[in-house]
Amino acid sequence: MERRVLVAYDDSAQSTEALEFALEEFADATLVVLTIVDPAEANTRRAFSMPTFASEWYEEAREEAEDRLAEATELATAVGVDVETAVEVGRPSKTIVEYAREHDCDHIVTGSHGRSGVSRILLGSVAETVVRRSPVPVTVVR
Repeated sequence: MERRVLVAYDDSAQSTEALEFALEEFADATLVVLTIVDPAEANTRRAFSMPTFASEWYEEAREEAEDRLAEATELATAVGVDVETAVEVGRPSKTIVEYAREHDCDHIVTGSHGRSGVSRILLGSVAETVVRRSPVPVTVVR
């Protein structure tokens, strides 16, 4: 049975490193590149005072997510690896873990980032939560 490896991708430098790692280390597996539309980001872009804001925000966020996945697909194609892509809506850490569980993924690859605070020195909050809650092994790429 072929392995399914989920790669969390948001086009940050860390997630790009994670994707490159997965393309090299898991080239023989089915790679699924997941990007997430986080509704919490809507608050940072505009106020919710406009009646159509939610749908406008979602459409814009969805297009940006598709663009990110196109970039990820180009990276994979450049090294001769085919990838599946997916866009989900939700809180990133929870959505990554749920997607891995619901889609029979055998492994998760995610990037890390530095944050302040003792508990965040080595892992970003999303990566830390994924590691703690994942039903499958997780590789965190620095």
